[in-house]
Amino acid sequence: MTHDETKSNKIINFIERVCTHVKGDLANQPFLLEQWQKEFIHKMFGTINKNGLRQYRTSYVQIPRKNGKSNLSAAIALAILFVEKEQGAEIYCCASSRDQAKIVFEVCKQMVRNSAILTKNCKTYQNSIVLNGTNSFLKAVAADAGLLHGANASAVIYDELHTAKNRELWDVMATSMGARSQPLMIAITTAGVFDTNSICHELYSYGKRVEDGVIEDDTFLPLIYEADADDDIHDPKVWKKANPNFGISIKPEYFEKMAREAKTLPSSEIAFRQLHLNQWVNSLASWITDDEWMKSAGNIDLKQLRGRKCYAGLDLAAVEDVTAFVLVFPMDDGAIKVVPRLFVSEAAVERRRNQTGGSYDKFVSAGELIVTEGNSTDYAVIERVIKECAEIFDIQSVAFDRWNSNSLVQQLTDAGIEMDPFGQGFISMTAPIKNAEILVKKRLLHHGGHGMLRWMAANVVTKKDDAENVKFSKSKAGDKIDGIIAMIMALGEMMTMEGKDMTSTSTYESQGIRML
Repeated sequence: MTHDETKSNKIINFIERVCTHVKGDLANQPFLLEQWQKEFIHKMFGTINKNGLRQYRTSYVQIPRKNGKSNLSAAIALAILFVEKEQGAEIYCCASSRDQAKIVFEVCKQMVRNSAILTKNCKTYQNSIVLNGTNSFLKAVAADAGLLHGANASAVIYDELHTAKNRELWDVMATSMGARSQPLMIAITTAGVFDTNSICHELYSYGKRVEDGVIEDDTFLPLIYEADADDDIHDPKVWKKANPNFGISIKPEYFEKMAREAKTLPSSEIAFRQLHLNQWVNSLASWITDDEWMKSAGNIDLKQLRGRKCYAGLDLAAVEDVTAFVLVFPMDDGAIKVVPRLFVSEAAVERRRNQTGGSYDKFVSAGELIVTEGNSTDYAVIERVIKECAEIFDIQSVAFDRWNSNSLVQQLTDAGIEMDPFGQGFISMTAPIKNAEILVKKRLLHHGGHGMLRWMAANVVTKKDDAENVKFSKSKAGDKIDGIIAMIMALGEMMTMEGKDMTSTSTYESQGIRML
């Protein structure tokens, strides 16, 4: 293979002279490439084979968030359309969802609008850009919109491949390129959740072996910026190593804030590693360590709590699950006292005895788990216990899962207990989960070392969305977590009713951490 800089310089000149930034302080200004971007484009478009065609056919680019990924993707897509001018070219901006696919495509459209030259030479539509005088187009395609089995792709840019639920769209687009003389597949993504079966991790692993020289493949171009597994994630040198645009599109102050939050909140550390240091993370990482949980145990004196104002969360069980009713008491010293009432059926206890490490017997013996007769949890027993609690404590309101309510909720309402529907998705759970983390860090979430609640806390797995909101994942949890979910719902109810939010009033805030 040889290098022809005239080919790659055409791409670079097009991007810097015609394309623009579309957002932020640099909006409408020329898109001047950084050195690492130029080097990538020189390799990608300037390396040619013996037939004078582009050598590289597949590229895997893994860079962290905020490093100009969308702008670079859009500029490359437009350059292939306008500079290479292949007749009947089909260029696709792909992603796992419609919204994600639109991100890069909308940047393309805005770049076109910002340039009189580009506007003159094409027509823009809702989901496509068509080059005048040719049958060439650039189009946005989402995996959830159905597959394009009739495509004849010349270039594909797949954004955030780590979110792909399967490899179907990638494979369909790759196999559609057979008739093209120099097809190009580019994946540009951040790291994801470790899954050896995912197409993204497959390409990452392949790219690493190509980088290391273990595999010889002169058609595959990897570009991977990441922190190594043993790197100190709080070292600014590591931040720069993983982020080629550090100090350019990424402000050091922003990184310092995110790093402090990662040090304070366990769930934030996972997101920091994945999104900002580009490390593949294990989705089964624990929420709060057992040591931290037990250091916040405090003590629970039910006599002291009698007649005291409190809030509750009710997580109703399916047949096999534990039903959890958890009370939280805001104390004068800022502490939160946690009192759980957990229920399960007799049959479930028996079944658990046959599971390795899964017996409920020790929790039953300790009086931490109430067993009801029969094959399913007896809601009459739960109703009776909740009503008894309402007589002993001043329950302000009970948060319950709006998607899993039943006649018990109506019966409690009829008994004069305030029942409030509460979701278990990102919107509802983020703030109380982060509050719980801060309370544990400050040793103010007192649970008295309750054995079953401790066991459930160790089972918790957090899940984050792209906006860094957080919730718990029942499907990927180590085991039952119902008591912790009910506790978080109760904390959320307290925050709603009393306006208490540790994420905006904690000492961590004064030290520079601000929760989003």
